[in-house]
Amino acid sequence: MLGLIFGLSTGLGILLIICILVVCIFEFINGFHDTANAVATVIYTKSLEPRTAVIWSGVWNFLGVVTGGIAVALGIINLLPIDILIEQTIELKIALVLAALFAAIIWNLATWYVGIPCSSSHTLIGSLLGVGIVFSYLPENITGVGVNWAKAKDIGMSLLISPLFGFSMAIVLMFIMRSFIKDKSIFKEPTPDKPTPLWIRAVLIGTCTGVSFAHGSNDGQKGVGLLMIILMTFLPLQFALKSFEPQKNLHSLEEIQQHITPYAADGPVGKEIDATIKTIDALQHDIQSGNGQDVKQVFNIRKRIHLLSKNIDALLEDNTIITNAADRSTLRKETKALKEYTDFAPFWAILLISLSLGLGTMVGWKRIVVTIGEKIGKNHMTYAQGMTAELIAASTIMVSTKLGLPVSTTHVLSSGVAGAMVASKGVKNLQKNTITNIALAWILTLPVTIILSGGLFYLFRLFT
Repeated sequence: MLGLIFGLSTGLGILLIICILVVCIFEFINGFHDTANAVATVIYTKSLEPRTAVIWSGVWNFLGVVTGGIAVALGIINLLPIDILIEQTIELKIALVLAALFAAIIWNLATWYVGIPCSSSHTLIGSLLGVGIVFSYLPENITGVGVNWAKAKDIGMSLLISPLFGFSMAIVLMFIMRSFIKDKSIFKEPTPDKPTPLWIRAVLIGTCTGVSFAHGSNDGQKGVGLLMIILMTFLPLQFALKSFEPQKNLHSLEEIQQHITPYAADGPVGKEIDATIKTIDALQHDIQSGNGQDVKQVFNIRKRIHLLSKNIDALLEDNTIITNAADRSTLRKETKALKEYTDFAPFWAILLISLSLGLGTMVGWKRIVVTIGEKIGKNHMTYAQGMTAELIAASTIMVSTKLGLPVSTTHVLSSGVAGAMVASKGVKNLQKNTITNIALAWILTLPVTIILSGGLFYLFRLFT
């Protein structure tokens, strides 16, 4: 169907549908793999029945994807050199995409089966790095570039720091709560024959909602990013740029050039501005000479818009370079207008990923829930511990989404649970075996998925 709509041959249309389905499967697995992060606390504090909790979480995961924007999705897209990859054969591109997806699915299912909370984010990033590294060494890739290492570094730091932040802030928040909350029942384990106090239940349901929404807004965008990579692989003219509107683009470029040229000067700053003006000239030439039907030219436009945006952002960071407030405002406005042509995802793609994640959230949750609820700490989770872990997780993920950084919901929340347990009775309150298994999964995920996806890509390439 999609092949017919976009003018692909029957064979390519079928392959496109298969690739889209595999992305949906990955996001479905992500849903039930990570659902426990949101629902474990409300289930183990008896604030919600399990079935109600997972359905509620599924709905808010869905809403998180739909309303969360695409900043994180763009981080996933920009991890691979799309402009270089697009010049390769369709067979090689399909092999690369499927290798990354299969590696991520295999590792996610393996860790879910043994009940270890493992990061879908780490899994996906490792899989993309694996295929990117192998791609950089292929004879077909004459540039030798296979990974955007600057972006990989930013993502890596985000994935590393976020669980450490979650652990330490959970300890801090527990001490604050002990100092200011007078109702000490919140620090006790739930009593089987007593209902959860209404105000505690309301807070815990609220934090569960927050984590679910935050998970959707962050993890769901990773699926959107994967889907956009596939769409640009099969249909570059339709999805590399949102639309081809030369007059609007040229107007933005003229405005940028007009407001940046007066600041040209000798020295390093002058060279930066000269380089920016040359990028504008090249972009104007591509737009004026193109008709939106040449793949290489379309990706040149996309690449130069990203470069121009990066240059403008660097110049605006220093308030002493472009000093006029009106000039700074115009540069921000027109650069943002240009980026709308590259930084987008069609609503149907966002909706498809939303449904996959939301539906996945409603199944398969029990294995990880048991680990988080029973096996991280030696004692039953208290109301305060559940509340603390989810407040920290929701806030950390939402801030990361705003910054366009993918983080691991699994690691942020499980480290929050561990921090809350430590704040209650010290390190001795942690179950050594569980913490060791989680730490091993954290350490092994990147190297295992890099090797697995790289190996699968190399094998798939041999048979295409």
